[in-house]
Amino acid sequence: MPRILGVDIPKEKRIEASLPYIYGIGPTRSREILKQANIDCNRRAKDLTDEEISRITSIVQSNYIT
Repeated sequence: MPRILGVDIPKEKRIEASLPYIYGIGPTRSREILKQANIDCNRRAKDLTDEEISRITSIVQSNYIT
């Protein structure tokens, strides 16, 4: 199960549907984050590489956490 910012996200769901498991991220923000990270919204969370997870994490930390 991929872990982003201390939250285990469901691996079998599309990454667009998995990111809202992180507090403060909804469907719209999830799509924005994936667009910035250049990741296809339809990929499964289990198929993400470590580098892609790192990109998502850095985008969330730099843009959405105060």
